[in-house]
Amino acid sequence: MTPELRQLRYFVAVADETSFTRAAAGLHIAQQSLSQQITVLERGLGTRLFDRDPRGTRLTAVGKLFLPEARAVLARADEALTTLGRALRGEIGSIRLAFLTTTANYLLPPILRAVRERYPDLDVTTAEASIAELVDGLRDGRFDLAFTRPPLVDGLASRTLLTEEVCAVVPADHPLATRTSLELADLAGEPWVLTPRSSWEPWHRSYDADFAAAGYTPRVVQRAATVQGLLGLVAAGVGVTRLTRSSHSLRRTGVAFVPLTGDVARTELVWVPGHDNPAIPVLTDLAVELAATTDLTEAG
Repeated sequence: MTPELRQLRYFVAVADETSFTRAAAGLHIAQQSLSQQITVLERGLGTRLFDRDPRGTRLTAVGKLFLPEARAVLARADEALTTLGRALRGEIGSIRLAFLTTTANYLLPPILRAVRERYPDLDVTTAEASIAELVDGLRDGRFDLAFTRPPLVDGLASRTLLTEEVCAVVPADHPLATRTSLELADLAGEPWVLTPRSSWEPWHRSYDADFAAAGYTPRVVQRAATVQGLLGLVAAGVGVTRLTRSSHSLRRTGVAFVPLTGDVARTELVWVPGHDNPAIPVLTDLAVELAATTDLTEAG
């Protein structure tokens, strides 16, 4: 018979107290129930564990050998429950985090440092991804969380971490480079460099609406798949573009960032609702906490 953990705890309590009366009191059960459980244990094991006589309760020779083993089993069970509790609180385990370069260049390093300091047993793996790869990865389970920007698609949960200015990005020697702010309409006559429409259609539908509100359709002369590529084209004088202020950290020469009045972008942490990884709320709360102290002036 394999003893139950409860029976092992009762056995150890009696061994420690050398008394059924004291052990029962410490366990907050009736002495009769304790005696019955020890009897069941002894019958199941096929041997006596205690000698009982008017002088007291003493371990038998077999009981003395069994005691350290019972303690070890109970200690391991306690460790397992402790580990389970930590896992349920998201303090241990693993989480797969995807990110867009423009959202993570200022948030990801402090978050990873904080995880290592506060949750050293939580393993965070990161992957840079395009917006389409990021969304697909969340949906098919390759990623647990992602740093990205809206608009996205239905069926994803999100928390906003940061809101920042969107800027017109023009060559450093452009006549508009010295302006303190611009309207999107001020760039109507400029050649534009943008990402391919295939990169993420929801973004481009949003861009279309913004340009329509400004009264024009942009003349797109070239497209680049990455922010670094767009910045390189602007620096080369190919055209202008529109990026978040923090993107300035990716290139600080040859371009000028001029705020677009009233234009803002959100950085969000995104996941699939109902995901059973308990580390998701832990990392989400940590990201929100750190985002509140992020200085985007420094980042950009």
